[in-house]
Amino acid sequence: MPFSKLWTKLFTKQSQADQIALHVAGATTRHRNPFEDWDVPRNQNELDEAFVEKWVLPFYSNGISNADESTIAQLSTAAQTIDLDIVHNLFGDFDWRTRITGAYFAAIKGYIELVDILGTHLLKSEVCFAGKGYALALATFGGERAAYYLTTYMDYYLDQTDLYYDQGEVFCALEHVNRAAADARRA
Repeated sequence: MPFSKLWTKLFTKQSQADQIALHVAGATTRHRNPFEDWDVPRNQNELDEAFVEKWVLPFYSNGISNADESTIAQLSTAAQTIDLDIVHNLFGDFDWRTRITGAYFAAIKGYIELVDILGTHLLKSEVCFAGKGYALALATFGGERAAYYLTTYMDYYLDQTDLYYDQGEVFCALEHVNRAAADARRA
């Protein structure tokens, strides 16, 4: 099954191959939540190997928070040519690696117009690991929309003790957004 259509299998009976594909893509824990029917863009076709090699593989595992000089140089070089369409393709794929990379580039490029896509992906929490990227981008953007998604996430997921994955990152992002808003009011 193409990875781009995996999301359709989240809550249906799956073959063993589908279960493995979902797990590899990052759907390690599947859970019902009040956000599961919220729409997010989905790619119609699977991303090709050249796209993934250029825009995902060099970036997904290093992260921004502990990036060394080499990683920063790679991100900086890539940011010169990446565009909104590429980031949309990253978010439209059902894999944590593409989504976290999309979040990194959304933050680097300041694509605040993606705040609703990032926030919805955060709330749906379909794949592991990507949430920290969403939180980082939302913290970078700041503002009322980012605060709404971060607060809504905390309001729901703090009560889900078995779904604790991104609570620390989201809390830090919300704290940053709230402090930035308070500083702006004082200025």
